[in-house]
Amino acid sequence: MIAWDDIYKVITSVFPLYVALMLGYGSVKWWHMFNPDHCDAINTLNCYFIMPLFQFNFTTRVNPYKMNFRFLGADAISKALIIITISSWAKFTTKGNYPWSITSFSLSSLSNTLVVGVPLIKAMYGPFGENLVIQSSILQFTVWIIFLLLMYEFWTANKSFDSVVTTNVYTRDLEGNNEEVTSIITTRPSLFTLMKIVGLKLAKNPNSYACFVGLAWALVSYRWHLKMPSIVEGSVLIMSRAGSGVAMFCMGLFMALQQKIIDCGATLAAFGMLLRFVVAPASMAVSSLIVGLRGDVLCIAIIQVNL
Repeated sequence: MIAWDDIYKVITSVFPLYVALMLGYGSVKWWHMFNPDHCDAINTLNCYFIMPLFQFNFTTRVNPYKMNFRFLGADAISKALIIITISSWAKFTTKGNYPWSITSFSLSSLSNTLVVGVPLIKAMYGPFGENLVIQSSILQFTVWIIFLLLMYEFWTANKSFDSVVTTNVYTRDLEGNNEEVTSIITTRPSLFTLMKIVGLKLAKNPNSYACFVGLAWALVSYRWHLKMPSIVEGSVLIMSRAGSGVAMFCMGLFMALQQKIIDCGATLAAFGMLLRFVVAPASMAVSSLIVGLRGDVLCIAIIQVNL
């Protein structure tokens, strides 16, 4: 049975996040404090400085040698089930298409694990739950974000290939007659080329560096029991502590800049909610039962995909 004290802990942990969101929304929509250029500057600060250090800080907390691989396996199986379902929908139905497959995979598989997940799960399940959420975040950044980018680049390449550009070249034969020769540009990019493009995009994303460098430090520090120098730890913490608040503030800015709160319309919003709050937890529940998750780990696995 859920006690009132538990409910109060959850509200206490999550409510400040939505205060930051409403401040961001109100600063643009109601008080007109920021224009779009100001919002871009705030988002740039968040993207290149605050969130990478926020990601790095949490990644270094996890012991890579004591990860819950059954939990991570359930997460991987869940996403594999979603990929198979979406691929079948895109291939065998008239309404299915590749762009919507990418969007559907993102909505039903990728979650806001660190910003919202850490304070929520920590309030509900303590440090144990926080650790599992961070593990899920590491897997998301090192595997599934790369997979999503690869899907997007594959779609972009196919789109360019399908809209073939043709040029008409007119030449004269020996008798002086308008012979028309049609030339086509037709080279489809290889998988290696697409992987190279994805790699370059990841190289420009500071969050990728943060996750991989943080994981590398965790591997070294937990292997040889090293402690991060205080001067480095303090430099990371002074920016990363603003991560949750600034991320939610930026989300509020983004919402305020839209013409409508639900800019895509009620139908697409309902479809997105179906993917996030029905498909995602259902697939995770099935995969968790397949690998044999029980108790609090099962609850955490299902809750964190809804975030």
